[in-house]
Amino acid sequence: MNWDDTTDADAAERLVGSVADREDQAVEAALRPKDLDEFIGQEKVREQLDLVLRAARARGATADHVLLSGAPGLGKTTLSMIIAAEMGAPIRITSGPAIQHAGDLAAILSSLQEGEVLFLDEIHRMSRPAEEMLYMAMEDFRVDVIVGKGPGATAIPLELPPFTLVGATTRAGLLPPPLRDRFGFTAHMEFYEPAELERVIHRSANLLEVEIEPEGAAEIAGRSRGTPRIANRLLRRVRDYAQVKADGLITRDIAAAALAVYEVDARGLDRLDRGVLDALLKLFGGGPVGLSTLAVAVGEERETVEEVAEPFLVREGLLARTPRGRVATPAAWAHLGLTPPRSQSAGNGQGDLFGA
Repeated sequence: MNWDDTTDADAAERLVGSVADREDQAVEAALRPKDLDEFIGQEKVREQLDLVLRAARARGATADHVLLSGAPGLGKTTLSMIIAAEMGAPIRITSGPAIQHAGDLAAILSSLQEGEVLFLDEIHRMSRPAEEMLYMAMEDFRVDVIVGKGPGATAIPLELPPFTLVGATTRAGLLPPPLRDRFGFTAHMEFYEPAELERVIHRSANLLEVEIEPEGAAEIAGRSRGTPRIANRLLRRVRDYAQVKADGLITRDIAAAALAVYEVDARGLDRLDRGVLDALLKLFGGGPVGLSTLAVAVGEERETVEEVAEPFLVREGLLARTPRGRVATPAAWAHLGLTPPRSQSAGNGQGDLFGA
């Protein structure tokens, strides 16, 4: 079993999960900005990418290969489509898990048009043989197709038209250096500030023909975990609540009431996040406690806790990973309205019992 697939499925089921489900994909297509001027946030990335694309257009050449890294939902796919639009080129979209053999990649590359943009999502999950073929394709616009087997096998060189590869990854550290080095431009997508998310929400509300007050947008933005995809998803659920329970206008109170129904609290934590903190604080006195033990207490798989819940809790300063196990921070006690035991600062020894 591929645990990446498991955790992706778990994340997609959560209202605050950053993985896109089918509904998200359909709505994102309608809400997606069409050019860099319309794209909100990521100011440095936008400025640098604009220079790269303008210079390529001035030379009449294809743009350099682009690598975009960052958490899901921050706009990597959107930027790839903007790159194609800015260059006036078609775009081909695929993903690393879909390319399991070098022949799969060769079939895609050989059908590209000159100047076409190839968007390769989750590029770090591509198979090693395909990855090695990609080296030559990116650098020399050529691939060697192996015909036959054994001693009689021959390599037939296949020339490719110039193209632009846009790779996206949530785990840039898993990319081998030879592959990273072949990208002419690399950028890391940062999480959004609340003010930027408010702009995203107002823009989406306008496109969805939803009435929203500035305070309502601020309430949703504060619970969106720094991610535009989550902000748009929460906006749609609040819209539903406002249409059924109110007059359709999203105010701060309506947004807060709607998200309380969906169990998304003021910091963006959902049932799983609070369950992890609740178990850590009430059952284990704040830790340290081993990951496997914590997962059993929550009733979830170890990988779900580690890959789906923990990253946001750590980023919010509510949980810390230590060599002895997981430990709650003072902010976690405060968020759940609990008082930490006096012994927590000195440690309670549970790390020795359960391990990291």
